[in-house]
Amino acid sequence: MKHDPKLKKNQLTYNKSVGLAYFVVLKQAKQMLSTLEPEELRYTLEREDNATSQAGAIIHELVNPLIYLRLECSNEDVLSIHFGIEQVTNQEGLSAITSKLIRLVYKHTAKEATGINIERCVKTDWLINSCSELYEYIEERNKHHTFKQIKYKVTAARRKLILAVA
Repeated sequence: MKHDPKLKKNQLTYNKSVGLAYFVVLKQAKQMLSTLEPEELRYTLEREDNATSQAGAIIHELVNPLIYLRLECSNEDVLSIHFGIEQVTNQEGLSAITSKLIRLVYKHTAKEATGINIERCVKTDWLINSCSELYEYIEERNKHHTFKQIKYKVTAARRKLILAVA
């Protein structure tokens, strides 16, 4: 985001809190994805704007077959978060991942978590409800995203199960 001297101090504080909340959610979302054994569910396409962001720019975007996260700067120099989830049934616990993402977004943008009210940063003017289709679309026409595979990490419960069988 560009740091226009005209921006009020409280706007800068607001944007900083939104950015911090987004990257906490992003980190936890990646940790959740790392527990999925099928490697294709740990594939991600990430977009980062490392240059000074301008109004209307995408600061960061994560596209995965199950979840979608995006930090963007509006035309008014206000940061906002968009999210999306794949609509899944409770097959293999995938709905636990998607529902937890929604809870994480709202938990980390709540006034109680940030100290200031940034709850309006979560935008629902559009929602992604088929992350797998978006992932395939971007993968085929990729111009801005980098492919990354999240490393698989065995959960404690899974480790106990493996040790019990061995």
